[in-house]
Order: sequence, then C-alpha cells, then structure tokens
Amino acid sequence: MNTQSNPLFWRDARMTHVELRKVEDGRQMCYAPHSHTEWSIGAITSGESTFQYRNDHCRVSAGDLVLMNPEWVHACNPIDNQPWGYLMLYVDTGWLTDLRYGAGLLPGPHWQDISLATVSGPHWYERYSRMADCLLDPQRDLLDKQTEVVEFLSDLMHELARQPVAQEPQEPQAPRALQALAHYLDGHVAEDVSLDALCEISGYSAGHLIRAFRQYFGLTPHAYLVNRRVQFGRRELANGTPIAEAALNAGFTDQPHFQRTFKRLMAATPNQYRCPSANYEI
Repeated sequence: MNTQSNPLFWRDARMTHVELRKVEDGRQMCYAPHSHTEWSIGAITSGESTFQYRNDHCRVSAGDLVLMNPEWVHACNPIDNQPWGYLMLYVDTGWLTDLRYGAGLLPGPHWQDISLATVSGPHWYERYSRMADCLLDPQRDLLDKQTEVVEFLSDLMHELARQPVAQEPQEPQAPRALQALAHYLDGHVAEDVSLDALCEISGYSAGHLIRAFRQYFGLTPHAYLVNRRVQFGRRELANGTPIAEAALNAGFTDQPHFQRTFKRLMAATPNQYRCPSANYEI
C-alpha cells in the first residue's frame, strides 16, 4: 500500500478534546457500520464516497462536509474502487456541549443532536480546511491551533442553529429497558456477556431483544458491544498502551482478533492509530 493510502492521525496531549484523521487515497479503506462517543465532522477533499447515516444513504463529493452525532451508526466508503480523500475531526461531546451552551445555543448543559447530516458550499469547506491545515502544521503555536478550532466550531454551531429543523419524524427514544441494557454493555465491555444474561436483565425474549435493540441503536447487542470494545481500545492506544495490552483490556481474546476488528471498524490498523505521523503528533 502506498503512503497516500495510509491514514495519518494528529493528536496533541494539550488538546485532548479533538483528534484529526487525514486520508489522501481512501479507495482501499472500507468501514463497517459503527459509531463513536464523539461528535464527528468530515470533509471530502477529493473524489466521491457513499455516506450511510442511520437509515439514510447518499453520495458526497469533494467540497462536502459530513456531520455525525455521537452514537449514530454510520459508514463512509469508496465507490467502485475510485480514489477519494477526506479529513475527519473527532470532537469530545462534553467539550462541544459546553461550547454550544456557553454560546447560548442550548437551553441547558446537555447534548442535543444536530439535525443536519451534510453541509455543502465553499465557505465552510475552506474554513474546515484552514483549521485542519493549522492543526497539521507542527510550526503553528498551541494558541493558534486552539483559536482555529474554537472559532470554526463556534461559527459552525451558530450557523447550524439557524438552519430549519429537519421535518422527518424524530427518532423514537429507546425503551427504558433497552437504555439500561446499553448502559450495562457500556460497563461490561471486557466481559464475555451472554444473550441469556441480556434477556434476563431486559425481560425480552432473545429474538425480540435482538430486533428491538437493532431498531433503536442501529446495531445488534453483540455488534454494539464489539463497537464499544474497539472504541475502548482506541482510547487505550491513544494513551500509549501497547497493542497487546489494549486488546486484553478491551475484552478481545488475542491481539490478532483485536487487529482484525479494529481495522474493520476504524479502517486503520491499531499500530497506525497508536503511532501518528511524527510530523503531526505533539
């Protein structure tokens, strides 16, 4: 694989609320449906890709921005092996909530999902690109990078708040029993959870549980748990944990299993994620 196909990750220990991923040629990078605890915003820098967002599917092309709420299942993938490039910014949900609340855009300090899934137009794409270039430039000061991030996201949040709310019916909230079950899975990521135990906790039959959980969370209970394990392992790797130890801590039986699953959901190997480009990491 050439270097343009390798994903590059930028992180800075002084700015733990944001992380940036850069891919110049993503034709060999395929994502399985997954979700993040962070809010995410991506920019298509070249070519086209598919964008699956919950039950919606569309094409996005160079100059488009894609927005993903935390916990919403999504996937972007190449079209017919055609080259496409992108940048993806992951933003800590709590930090962004505070930013929106401090700007008077939320009635309380609690996350609210953003209705728009895509933003088109040269203004916001250019603003995003300028912010990303700043983050990726090792010569730019910390204050400069922090300013670019805050100004871009503040201005974008104000713009999104002015947009009309989507007319589609709002996604129904999961029943309390299923919310409790998801919370249980969140707290037992590294354990070998059985379907019988989940049925006992929720009061659902096996078949009903799987169907209902997928209806509300976009994933089966098993896929949800695997996604949580990968996200847990991702945080471990970002903190410098060795791959084998991160795999064990996240509940994987061995390192190869962790590597295969991580690549399927993250379109990057654990080593690529753990070791950002020396030019980009601080």
